[in-house]
Order: sequence, then structure tokens, then C-alpha cells
Amino acid sequence: MTDDTRTVGQSPDAVHIAHRLASSDNFMTLFQEGMSLVEETAVYLDGDGREEAKFLARPASLAYATESMRLTTRLMQLASWLLLQRAVNEGEMTREQAGSDKNKVRLEKLSSATSSPAFGDLPSNLKALIERSIRLQERIVHLDKMLYREEKPELEAANDGNPVAEHLNRLHAAFGKL
Repeated sequence: MTDDTRTVGQSPDAVHIAHRLASSDNFMTLFQEGMSLVEETAVYLDGDGREEAKFLARPASLAYATESMRLTTRLMQLASWLLLQRAVNEGEMTREQAGSDKNKVRLEKLSSATSSPAFGDLPSNLKALIERSIRLQERIVHLDKMLYREEKPELEAANDGNPVAEHLNRLHAAFGKL
């Protein structure tokens, strides 16, 4: 077993569940979903979206331009993260290399004004793509935190060698926000 599958302070037999998840069929499903959403969005923005935008009032048209740019940016960042993780899974790069490169990927600072009044005036197809991309972003951010978080010494001290507490913490980290 390699060191990259263990968490600091754990026995050599302990496996970091996030690393198993990231290299599982579940990751490939997430990867395919992300890449399909990128493709679907590109087709929409170059086709039906362009036509729908022509009929929007000025404020909605401005919101369309802003939100379509945010959507595109979000999806490109998510696709970059997914491609980095796939490269790790396929042995093309180490987890450490991916961790260094992923610092260039911005996952958490990508927002959309879904609560603004102008958002309601956007075409329903665009709103659906935005909402799906935000859900995908939340899932990837969660997985990213599990994979690349640094162990906190205070958590280890709080566990004080208690194997039940350690397992509960790992389970909470893996499934707490799903």
C-alpha cells in the first residue's frame, strides 16, 4: 500500500476512503456526468441558447450574458479538476502533482446569482444547466476536500487513539455532506 492512500496518524492498514472513492466506478460516473454537462452546455449556448437570448428584454439579456459566462467558467474549472483526478487514477501523474496543479483550479469561488430577480427571467434551459452545474460543483468540492484536506492535529489529539472515534470521523468526512 502506498503512503498516498493513508491519512496522517493512521495505521499502515488504514485506507483513506476518499482515495478509494476517487478511483472507483462512482468517480467515472461523476467524470462522465461532468463531461456530458460541458458538451450539453456548449451545444445549448451555440444553438438554442443563442436563439432564446435574442428574445430577452435588456435586463434579462445582460443577465443571460453574465450567467452564461459564469456557467462556462464554472464548467471549465470543474472539467479541469475532473481531468486532473482522472490523470491520477490512470497513473499519468501522482496525487502530489495533481494537488499542486489543482491549486490553479478554482472550485469554491464560482457563483451564480440564482436568487436575483433577473435570474427568473432567464430561459428555463439555461437555468436548468446552471442549477445542474452548481450541484456538480458541490459534489466535486466535497470530494476535493476529502482528497486534499490536511489532517488537523487537534482532531488526532481529540481521538486520543480511540479507534471508534477515528472511524466515526472518517465516516463523517466521507458521508457527512452527501
